[in-house]
Amino acid sequence: MKIKMTIAAATLALITSCNMENPLLTESPELYGAPRFDKIENKHYVPAFKAAIQEAKAEIDSIVANPEEPDFSNTIEALEYSGRTLDRVSGIFYNLMEADTDDEMQAIAEEISPMMTEYSMYISLNKPLFERVKAVYMKKDSLDLELDQKQLLEDTYKSFARNGANLPDADKETYSKYAEELSLATLQFSKNVLAATNAYSLHITDSTDLAGLPGYVVDMASLAAKEKGLDGWVFTLDYPSFGPFMKFSSNRELRKEVYMAYMTRSVGGEFDNTEIVRKIVDLRIKMSELLGYDTYADYALENKMAKDPETVNAFLKELLEPTMPFARQEVAEIFKFAKENGFEDSELRSWDFSYWSEKYREARYNLNEEQLKPYFRLENCIAAAFDLANRLYGLTFTEIHDVPVYHKDVKVYDVKDENGRHMALFYADFFPRPSKRGGAWMTAFREQSIYEGVEERPFISIVTNFTKPTENDPSLLTHGEFVTLLHEFGHSLHGILAEGRYSSLTGTSVPRDFVELPSQIMENWAYEPEFLDTFAKDYRTGEVIPASMIDKIVASKNFLAGYSQVGQLRYGIMDMAWHTLSELPAEGTVDFEKKTVDPINVIPSVPGTAFSPTFSHIFAGGYAAGYYSYKWAEVLEADAFSLFKEKGIFNKEVAASFRDNILSKGSTEDVAVLYKRFRGHNPEPEALMEKLGLVEK
Repeated sequence: MKIKMTIAAATLALITSCNMENPLLTESPELYGAPRFDKIENKHYVPAFKAAIQEAKAEIDSIVANPEEPDFSNTIEALEYSGRTLDRVSGIFYNLMEADTDDEMQAIAEEISPMMTEYSMYISLNKPLFERVKAVYMKKDSLDLELDQKQLLEDTYKSFARNGANLPDADKETYSKYAEELSLATLQFSKNVLAATNAYSLHITDSTDLAGLPGYVVDMASLAAKEKGLDGWVFTLDYPSFGPFMKFSSNRELRKEVYMAYMTRSVGGEFDNTEIVRKIVDLRIKMSELLGYDTYADYALENKMAKDPETVNAFLKELLEPTMPFARQEVAEIFKFAKENGFEDSELRSWDFSYWSEKYREARYNLNEEQLKPYFRLENCIAAAFDLANRLYGLTFTEIHDVPVYHKDVKVYDVKDENGRHMALFYADFFPRPSKRGGAWMTAFREQSIYEGVEERPFISIVTNFTKPTENDPSLLTHGEFVTLLHEFGHSLHGILAEGRYSSLTGTSVPRDFVELPSQIMENWAYEPEFLDTFAKDYRTGEVIPASMIDKIVASKNFLAGYSQVGQLRYGIMDMAWHTLSELPAEGTVDFEKKTVDPINVIPSVPGTAFSPTFSHIFAGGYAAGYYSYKWAEVLEADAFSLFKEKGIFNKEVAASFRDNILSKGSTEDVAVLYKRFRGHNPEPEALMEKLGLVEK
């Protein structure tokens, strides 16, 4: 029997009062309950968090006080459905912290961080609550549960155990203290990265310093200058500005200046993260030790596909060793080309490689970004992604204008399936701004679930930093940016197509080393002529992209595949080095990084630079001891896409199987079982090496 939550009168009065005036605490009766972004102000956040936490605690107290014998419904399921208001509030706040933050929001984040940590501990270290969970878990074999219910019970029990429920009381207090410190440290890490990125700009007033830069890059820099009230051109460390500058500027000294600014963003100075990195690592070591694990990696990997650090390190080594010769050969080829074309230094430096590799690519394939960009107008690329989702999964995306948004650049789409069923609201936020962190990501303001017999479809968001329209041109993507769009759209489809009862098991709520499969498989279509032909048209003339140009895109697909793979493995190895420590190293952050990655660098490192202080994936995101998962998932997707290649890239049967076994299932079953059910066998690393052309011929 499902219990009704009993909330103390004072708490109910507070929540009711807040609901009347706080848009974070009420759902819009129209438009599927979409967030009321047009009403939300910073002043609403702290009261909303306080009220939502009180409500959530009252729900937990009601579970604990239930006089009935603990069972799946009144304990496990009740716990899963508790804190729904808090989920809504935090889903809005923390997503906007990444996409549209300001100083006041960052201060609010620091204020609510201890509150959220304390609430988390209120659950995970709640002894009578855990006793009820444990009582249900101990009789799991005699319960008549469905697959997703079994998984929820297993996950719930393990979550308590992994968050200190079995610790002695004194250790629980210590664990809570560490958890609060870690939460604040990761917040400060993110705050410093954003501030350091925004603190630098290169202001050019002499047009001769623009040598080598394509027109679209110059136009973008001119617009950036005007937005700052400056004459000339401004380049920033946001990737749409930084990346093209490093790739095309023929001014080596300026490339060096910009590179050094980028690679020392949070190394020393006002926004230093070097000590914060050590603090985060130290806290993770202490927390994992308290829980009985040898290292944080042992703790983090326990519920991943890889299971343990030994498997991850062996996997990274298995890819690295055969890749290194290819990477070294590629660098040697670029260096030889550079020397033949006037480069006078004795070795390529980090600020040279992007520039000379682009020159080499242009010469080798007779192809450059300037030629390609007119065919990849953002609006056409979005329409193409939507069309692909329609051809594969029967989805339609219709832009709607009456749903509130958090920024004027954001667009919203109503997603329906072929039967007209509403599947999701899809928010798209494409352009960089100082209030948005760098990179690209998918997230959700609300996950899919079924509550009290009523299904709630998700609110999915995609956030990128693509080139903005200029006075002369619309937003034109590089082919690499189009690949990024498809990648994040793949994550979005994972959320949009979710089916299940429990939000903790649906959509992207899967092991970290599985979550990149739906995103990375989508990248393959960016190289398929049959797909590119459908949308890649010159925005000025309407001319379809020539077959010869598509051939060059396909031919250049694996350009620098070895170098790129070593780069990714380098991040994974650095991540594992930090998180397999049992104590802090004697060296500082920069020196520890240098010692770890110098042996696998194919271009010499630059003294004083480091990427750990801005490595947000592992120090402020969810990829700690998990960055390897990008490569792990690449192995999965290389094997999975081969089935599409065999049967047809728009094959409905293969797509239906991928949807039914991967996209819709979340982690309602063991993901290894789900993958094998789709593909018919377990994946092997050879599939990736062959796809990348990294095999001896």
